[in-house]
Amino acid sequence: MRQAQVEIERREIERKSNSGVIWSALIRYAAYLIMLFGILYFLVQYVIPMIR
Repeated sequence: MRQAQVEIERREIERKSNSGVIWSALIRYAAYLIMLFGILYFLVQYVIPMIR
């Protein structure tokens, strides 16, 4: 009697996303938002009253 050899191939899937990259992107976009709101605040407080 002949026994059949069965090879099982295991594949491990690694997540491609690095949490450090994600956090640095979030911090960058948060900084962009803060700068945007700062510019808008400056326009509303100082530039628009000068125009009137």
